[in-house]
Amino acid sequence: MTKVSAKRQVTLPKEQCVAANINAGDDVECFVERQGVISIVKKQSGAGKGLLEGIATHSQISVQESLDSAIDKQ
Repeated sequence: MTKVSAKRQVTLPKEQCVAANINAGDDVECFVERQGVISIVKKQSGAGKGLLEGIATHSQISVQESLDSAIDKQ
């Protein structure tokens, strides 16, 4: 059983790291899914590539106008 240290650190069991392909120095993200459940996910380089591909844009709107309109909606 893994224990939480005084600095709130945990050591992941080797078997779980092997199964998740997590190695020393890898970046991971932690999420609280529901009370008492924390998920640890290995970050993958390029995982979001192409996510916004095919989204229609308005080339006549400047970056500043876009930012200003987002701020105005709040």
